[in-house]
Amino acid sequence: MKLNYLLVVIALLLMHSTAAQEISDTKFGKGLINFVAKDSSFSVKFAPRIQSRFNTTWNHNGDSYDAAEYNFSIRRARLKFDGFAYSPKLKYKLELGLSNRDISGGNQFNRNTSRIILDAVVKWNFYENFELWAGQTKLPGNVERVVSSANLQLIDRSLLNSRFNIDRDVGIQIRHKTNLGGDVIMKEKIAISQGEGRNVTQGNEGGLQYTGRLEFLPFGEFAAKGDYSQGDLKREQSAKLMVGLTYDYNQDAVKTRSNLGSYMFLEDGSLYETDITTFFADAMFKYKGFAFMGEYALRDAANPIAIEEDGTETGDIVSVGNALNTQVSYLFKTNYEITGRFTTLDFDSVTGRSPQEQYTVGFSKYVVGHKLKIQADISYTTRDGNEDNIMLRTGFDLHF
Repeated sequence: MKLNYLLVVIALLLMHSTAAQEISDTKFGKGLINFVAKDSSFSVKFAPRIQSRFNTTWNHNGDSYDAAEYNFSIRRARLKFDGFAYSPKLKYKLELGLSNRDISGGNQFNRNTSRIILDAVVKWNFYENFELWAGQTKLPGNVERVVSSANLQLIDRSLLNSRFNIDRDVGIQIRHKTNLGGDVIMKEKIAISQGEGRNVTQGNEGGLQYTGRLEFLPFGEFAAKGDYSQGDLKREQSAKLMVGLTYDYNQDAVKTRSNLGSYMFLEDGSLYETDITTFFADAMFKYKGFAFMGEYALRDAANPIAIEEDGTETGDIVSVGNALNTQVSYLFKTNYEITGRFTTLDFDSVTGRSPQEQYTVGFSKYVVGHKLKIQADISYTTRDGNEDNIMLRTGFDLHF
């Protein structure tokens, strides 16, 4: 808790120190503070945000649905800083999480501390369209994961993302953009990371993680980086499409979901290691208020069942299998939006997990785009073809 108070004090001090400086004009949604030094040697944008949620779930017990279970939560409470240092070609991003969901997960590999740092990355445009990223940030995985949680059109991401995404890690990335002629654009992203997720302070316990992603935009760039924001809030006047392919190889991975999930411990305290590969194919399409997002995920492992040296199974199993997620929406001129989503998970038999399907319908009211919105959705989930649960969620987002 002392660290949380310290972060708040730092933010207040920053606000006080810049109050007497020359601050550029700004407005809601453009950052609480948007400061550029007089000599243009650095800039900082400070933008806190809050996501509040109310969930109601009815679980099916085989004969009927049980009584509703209720839950109020602060899903996300974050402090985000970004800008440039020394030169506009050298950018940075720092994002800190304060909610329990953001900071939980302490273990011996991060010295049993809160995982407060989400992003701490420097981006250097060192030559033409090449950028070098160094630090902790999201890997170039499935599009739904790389879309900020502030820019979602449903209350939360899909089951595909929760079971198969590759999230954040510490390492380096090279990013490049190529114009193939006319409006056709290709983006290439390569990452080498530690392979154990964010906020690991001691390791590397397994091998390294290698990620490559290609994106094709045949009709040119989306407005306002809309290929990584859900819903067609800019109402694209010409069709825009992004198609992406990602391949991720985590050598000697020690967690059940590549760089996520639980560590696979052996009796002697060491870790079970196996090579894990993850593949994503996804697309984003927008045109005049209509939006479509589709994703396919596939995960495999060289030896998915963790075993001791004598061949005894430990009980840990890599979450191998595949998933499909599709999402369509339409934004009315009143800035109300309706969204439909279908997700299916199909795990390999070795995992012992039953297949799942989920149908979701959501409604959003955008007051100031994604910066201030009210949302609700309802989901019906089946497991192995049988009724599993019904879930109703509501919430709001406030993002300065």
